[in-house]
Amino acid sequence: SSENDTQRKKTTKEDSDRAAASCVPTTETAKVALRRQPGQPAPVSDNKRLSLPASASLRYRHPSPEPRISQAKPMAVISFTSLSKRDRRSSLADIGFGKSSSYRKLEKLGQGTYATVYRGKSVLTESAVALKEIRLEHEEGAPCTAIREECDGLLHESNIRLYLYQLLRGLDYCHRRRCLHRDLKPQNLLLNSNGELKLADFGLARANSVPTKTYSNEVCTLWYRPPDVLTGCIEYGTHIDLWGVGAIFFEMLTGQPMFPGGTVEEQLELIFRTLGSPTESNWPGSSHNAQLSLWSAHAWPPTDLKSMAPRLSGTGRDLLLQLLRYPATARIPADRAKVHPYFLRHLPAEINDLPDSVSIFTLPGVHLQPDPGASNGNGTSNPVASFRTYLRRE
Repeated sequence: SSENDTQRKKTTKEDSDRAAASCVPTTETAKVALRRQPGQPAPVSDNKRLSLPASASLRYRHPSPEPRISQAKPMAVISFTSLSKRDRRSSLADIGFGKSSSYRKLEKLGQGTYATVYRGKSVLTESAVALKEIRLEHEEGAPCTAIREECDGLLHESNIRLYLYQLLRGLDYCHRRRCLHRDLKPQNLLLNSNGELKLADFGLARANSVPTKTYSNEVCTLWYRPPDVLTGCIEYGTHIDLWGVGAIFFEMLTGQPMFPGGTVEEQLELIFRTLGSPTESNWPGSSHNAQLSLWSAHAWPPTDLKSMAPRLSGTGRDLLLQLLRYPATARIPADRAKVHPYFLRHLPAEINDLPDSVSIFTLPGVHLQPDPGASNGNGTSNPVASFRTYLRRE
């Protein structure tokens, strides 16, 4: 009986152990095959996705005791346009863009107060580029005299009209976006082989905010600086650029700068001797300005612009005077200047309906004329070369 009791106890203990074991949850590792979306790359192992070597051990482990199922995330395709400006510049710099060794200088296009511009070519893309060489040290002085190749009627009057319209069109584009160029001059106008004119050198450009901010009056090259800024005005808007347009217009007609002053005082004297001394009629409020009152005392009458620019037409004279008005707000804005009779009587009406990115030369009948007096050596003339000659200053 004692052996039977012992056997019964042993059987009971085994049954109890089996019952207890059946209550303990069993953990198994399940292999799950995830369905991929079309175009999704195949999952890769964790070792391939880690930035550390496969043999390296990570000190940090997730404290959760539950098993984790690893799922490879689809690889993101990063486009160049999604990069920040800093990353984009860094990427371009790594390739070589922006490095002086990546460009070749071909010829000098112009020289300004602080820099010289060259026509060049990119070694990386073989495309034509404009290279600006900035002088870090500059000794102040009077503007140097421009040496130009000139002849009677160098630029055809029809071509002047097309160049001027494109200048106003580009300026209108900037002003509609509240951007002031503040340094309009012939050297900052670029022309391609098709005769398309572009504004360049926005180094002094500023945003025109509302309400109007105060700006520096040390802007615009002296010859193209308006009289209100010359007398110290620091509150101005888009009208600051229109005075320069008028001076460039005159210069294209005559081949000579309109106000080639060497100092601020000389510049003001040239302006007032040409357009007349400031008075209450042509510049309201000038009698209350001590500086302008000194110039008013000279009582210079306005000069006949036709005598200075014989090729200036009646509508051209009217447009020029509207661009060169003394009060800044009285100058004709770029959008209104584009529809002035000087243009409307000679250009197709559709020209003002073109999208900003479409060239005016896509319109039938709009093309450059041979410039009188400028020949390429075979009896014909190249109007683009003539205009580039006008722009070039040695």
